[in-house]
Amino acid sequence: MPEYRISVDGNSSGRDLRQLTQWLRQDTTIRTGATITLRPAHPAEGQMGAALDVIALVTQSGFSTASLALTICAWRRTRPSTPVVTIERNGVRVTVDSGDPDDVTRIVRALESE
Repeated sequence: MPEYRISVDGNSSGRDLRQLTQWLRQDTTIRTGATITLRPAHPAEGQMGAALDVIALVTQSGFSTASLALTICAWRRTRPSTPVVTIERNGVRVTVDSGDPDDVTRIVRALESE
């Protein structure tokens, strides 16, 4: 099954990550199409392990990457500091760092290209 890994950057990334997890779990479309868990992040090459977590979404068939992108963009708009969110799938990493509606299209194209 496909898996998305989502991380949040910034000074309050741990709190933001937990809040984004809760936001995703409250979204009916996301919740019914994926199992949502917090997992330890894999350290970058040459770094020791970190306490940071990532959100892992193990998706079912028919899961909509567009719905995920829209949900994350909507969540970012509710944050006072609009944290940077990184989504990874099959080794492809996409950064969500603006409020541009074209981000959704860019995210979907990048994550669904195989």
